[in-house]
Amino acid sequence: MNALLKERSGDNPRLILVVEDEPIIREFVCEMLQLEGFATVAVEDADKALDELNARSAEFDLLLTDIRMPGSMDGAGLANVSHDKWPQLPILVMSGHETPESSGVVHPVTFLRKPWTIGQMLDGVDKALGVHH
Repeated sequence: MNALLKERSGDNPRLILVVEDEPIIREFVCEMLQLEGFATVAVEDADKALDELNARSAEFDLLLTDIRMPGSMDGAGLANVSHDKWPQLPILVMSGHETPESSGVVHPVTFLRKPWTIGQMLDGVDKALGVHH
């Protein structure tokens, strides 16, 4: 078993908070990550994501968020608040319209441009988690 697979399997799968307002994309991302051995919690906006993080931020290994979303804040705002409150939590931002810089993300994040392939998504997750191939 290679090291990457070992790191993803076992009793404690890494937990990813997936924030995406499009149900089809949200479900697809979670399904794909679960097939790779991750655990996921999915929410449809930044407000619900902050509720999850405030309740149990220490449980999450990665915040994966879209930039454009309805609600009181978008994914860029969520990335900034998350980094300020939980600087140890890696952040993967995805968008088909903006970049982290153009949307106002002020902290270093991993960026994934939509549309992405499954391989690009998994590489982005590994990069954000600091897993090296």
